[in-house]
Amino acid sequence: MTNQIALSEVQEFIAGFWYHYDQGQFDVLATYVGDEMEYLSRSDSGNCPFEDLLAAELHGGAETLAWLSKHRDENPYPLRHHATNIFRTGTDGDVTTARFYLYVNQVTNNVPFDVSSGVVDVGIRRSGDALVLTSMTVVLDAEDSIPFAEHRAKLSTTNA
Repeated sequence: MTNQIALSEVQEFIAGFWYHYDQGQFDVLATYVGDEMEYLSRSDSGNCPFEDLLAAELHGGAETLAWLSKHRDENPYPLRHHATNIFRTGTDGDVTTARFYLYVNQVTNNVPFDVSSGVVDVGIRRSGDALVLTSMTVVLDAEDSIPFAEHRAKLSTTNA
């Protein structure tokens, strides 16, 4: 894959984005979001019991930042977003695309516990000496886990 944005740059950028989001540093977070930002967030089923808290389809950097700021203010602190298994999936013009797992935890009664997990797809481009997000799609896990063979069978039925 030819790509002007190295994987190490992508990893550092994504880690910085989630750190500043978790800390509520919205002025810094604004530097991570391009004007053309497209943001989509939902659960894997699209109808989990707390879908209204996480579902969003946003267009533009300002709208995305407003929603992210409101969403962060409505959630607990500390809250930690962990991006793992980050890999580049391709390029589209000057945009590098990447995918990663997202794991989220918070602390209750002095003990960290799982809040959520999911898969995130992002588009990232250079803006001067910095990187900015052009898109982010967050699909959070909400369905109960099942044997993979059942999952594969469901997919083949759905895609038939």
